Amino acid sequence: MCLGVPGRITKIWESEETGMRMGRVDFGGVAREACLSLVPEADVDDYVLIHVGFAISRLDEEEAHETLALLTEMGGLEEILGQPVAEDSR
Repeated sequence: MCLGVPGRITKIWESEETGMRMGRVDFGGVAREACLSLVPEADVDDYVLIHVGFAISRLDEEEAHETLALLTEMGGLEEILGQPVAEDSR
């Protein structure tokens, strides 16, 4: 099954190695790097859907929070991210 996880962009830069647009994305207290090249319109504080390290679309904050809550309720978010998610993000 393919799954995208919503997160909020906290930082954006261009990779010196690849020249690709990269970002730091927060998933309720767990942060990961992701490629933002597929969503050039995305900016800091925007919510994006991340799939295998790539942002594949932007989404609104309400939709992002609803999806994160559902994934957390199902117990899938911690499994996907590989570490516990902050209590206040649930």
